[in-house]
Amino acid sequence: MNQERIVQVFFFGFLALITWELYLVFEPFLMPIAWAILLAFLVHPVLIELDRYIHSRTTTALLITVVVALGVVLPAVWLSDRVVIEAQNIYGELSNLSTKGSLDRFTAWLRETSWGARAADMLARRGLKLEDEIRTVFVQAAKYMRDYAIEHGGSVASNLAGFLLHFAIALLTFFYLLRDGESYYEGVRSLTPMHEEDKAAVFDTLRATLSSVMRGLMLTAVLDGVTIGLGYLVCGVPYWAFLALLTAAAGLLPFGGTTMVWVPVAIYLAYATSWASAIELAVWSMIALAIIDNFIKPLAMRHGTGLPTVALFFGLAGGIEAYGPIGIFAGPAVISVFAALLRVYERTYTKDFVERPAVSITSTASTLRQAPEPSMYPTPATEPSEHPGDPSTRPELKEDIP
Repeated sequence: MNQERIVQVFFFGFLALITWELYLVFEPFLMPIAWAILLAFLVHPVLIELDRYIHSRTTTALLITVVVALGVVLPAVWLSDRVVIEAQNIYGELSNLSTKGSLDRFTAWLRETSWGARAADMLARRGLKLEDEIRTVFVQAAKYMRDYAIEHGGSVASNLAGFLLHFAIALLTFFYLLRDGESYYEGVRSLTPMHEEDKAAVFDTLRATLSSVMRGLMLTAVLDGVTIGLGYLVCGVPYWAFLALLTAAAGLLPFGGTTMVWVPVAIYLAYATSWASAIELAVWSMIALAIIDNFIKPLAMRHGTGLPTVALFFGLAGGIEAYGPIGIFAGPAVISVFAALLRVYERTYTKDFVERPAVSITSTASTLRQAPEPSMYPTPATEPSEHPGDPSTRPELKEDIP
């Protein structure tokens, strides 16, 4: 027994050590692997349907991987081109604005506002001019932007190379998960030391949670882009279609979200057209986000998870705080698996304990009182004779004695 215990301790200790080393090997690529797993969960129904017609899992997985790659790369290239064009336009407008005539018009418009007039009077009491201060601010801002671009140009290229590497790893992992993911899933499930119904409760809950959160996130991002994009169109925002797509993409981000797009657009409307248009866009965007984020998004996500709204909220917020962007999926998954384990515990232990008949002390005592007391003297039929060789003392031979 001691040798067997030593073998067990060595095995599990060595397994823990190798598991930790395996984590260190995969740790730089955990984020793209996690995104590949989530995407594989999302498109798995499409894989099953296409495989019925193609009859080749490898071809089907390759086809879906190519479509996903093109669906990410082509919009990214298009958006990058649009961002470059818009940046050039903004740079041209800022250059025109930095000229003396444009600065004079901007200063005149600023003096007409109440807070601009107060700022001009405050500067005048100190012997300063509003025009000179604004021109100084523009010069310093241009110098800062130039220095920042020179200083961080190398890091931007490095980040782009890292992004491309992680994207390639995610696509490779995504392909193999589509092709062999079911065997991986069954392997992990078979290694879990639980009853089959308990395994089904945990693994089915995890799969449904990840799929529901992904579908709910995609749905709300599309609704954000459509509703706020409609506000851009009504308010007369230029390039409203491009900004609507940018708003939908920002809706997928766990931090900032759509406010990173529509707030600068509202500020632009306040400067370019009127404050009324800016206020209309801000009110429309806040109402749309309040309805989508507080009603539609929780309903879409809890459809497959079965979690209460408050639990889903804490899963999303706490998951983002604990795991970063991937926590928007990991948080609800942890809560759903915990709820499934509680149901397993209730079915396996609590219910069996409640249904087991209770044995009280009084019933035990009464049963003992009703039982016959053992005799002090042995009976011939049950006790062996002290002289087993004497036939007269054997009960089965008494009738044969003459």
